[in-house]
Amino acid sequence: MTSPVTDVYEEITGADDDVRDREARNGVRHMVSLSMTKVADGLIDPKLVLSWLAGALGAPAALTGLLVPIREAGALLPQIALAGWVQSLKHRKWAWVFGSLGQGAAAAAIVFIALTLQGLAAGIALCAALAVLALSRAACSVSYKDILGKTVEKTRRGAVTGVAGSTASIAVIVFAGLLLSGLLRNVTPVIIAIGLAAMLWVAAATLFSRLEEEASDETEDTSVDFTPLRDDKQFRLFIAVRGLLTVTALAPPYFVLLGGGQSALQGLGALLLASAAAAFVSSYIWGRFSDRSSRKVLFASGLLAAFFASLAVLAQLSGWADTPWVIPVILFFFMLSYQGVRSARSVYLVDMSPEDARSNYAALANTAIGILLLATGAFGGLLALAGPVASLIGFAVLSVAGGMLALKLDEVQTDD
Repeated sequence: MTSPVTDVYEEITGADDDVRDREARNGVRHMVSLSMTKVADGLIDPKLVLSWLAGALGAPAALTGLLVPIREAGALLPQIALAGWVQSLKHRKWAWVFGSLGQGAAAAAIVFIALTLQGLAAGIALCAALAVLALSRAACSVSYKDILGKTVEKTRRGAVTGVAGSTASIAVIVFAGLLLSGLLRNVTPVIIAIGLAAMLWVAAATLFSRLEEEASDETEDTSVDFTPLRDDKQFRLFIAVRGLLTVTALAPPYFVLLGGGQSALQGLGALLLASAAAAFVSSYIWGRFSDRSSRKVLFASGLLAAFFASLAVLAQLSGWADTPWVIPVILFFFMLSYQGVRSARSVYLVDMSPEDARSNYAALANTAIGILLLATGAFGGLLALAGPVASLIGFAVLSVAGGMLALKLDEVQTDD
């Protein structure tokens, strides 16, 4: 007789009847913990929520513009330094737990800042708190793939992370609806939402601490091993593919710039709604497909992203972009491709990495992507001097290149 938890886990992941109860319990803990952190991410999104809050507090535009780079690069670049610490832990779950608690503390600090500071002081304090949040997130990111690989079997990992993305997006959709309705013109509801994010991170850390993780072998050498970059051709190819497809994360704000007929707040609300709705519709599906072939999902997602970026360009050039909801609808489909990239890149890296070197591979890959993210962001910014259309055209070209290059990756979802 299997437990109800195991039955649910088998149904969600499409697993056979030979799943151990321990894996099922761990899989459900993954789903619930990730759901809570993904809701928290949506409630404190630097592209939307924190940028709006900074403006409402009177922070200088220059500091507001630093929020997204601090969050994105700050969560990736430190991973090379954190990998050794993660590898020294017998139970890597504690790195994720501490990282989640750190994000909760940073969110609580942002609430305090919003209640007590204004202007330049608020802007500086927000950037500092977000830097702490980004560093804490780096600890979660560099450890998670190793933890997932140790506690959930291959061909079920995409479903576990995918269902969390779809579940969490429901709450973000509600928040986006409030943003679009105009109810969030007052700072107070935003502060409450960020406070809720802080509590969710703490709750996720508490649940994740109960993960039944087997102890890792002790190692005296906790330094980062750079040899995969030299010796593993597939790893270098994966970094190139993921680097090209970072444009799917950078492009959405340029879609909003095309919607000239909307107010700034409505435009941001439409972006958040499109992103959350796309995650709800597709995260689980992309996760299941990634369990079958994450290489093919990267290929398909890259081409889809290029298609819908090009469609947005055509809408702008033809004058359709001023029609209400045209750009948000196109953006929704573009975000479907973004969710595909997110799911496939994570599953591919976990499945391709040697079991005893997942943290090292994750640190190398994410640090490299942090650098490439800054490069592609600068590329898009330079093109933006000619307008958002130029940026989207450039991003479409890079998406096609990334999708086609993905076909050269090895298939890693086959059974051992």
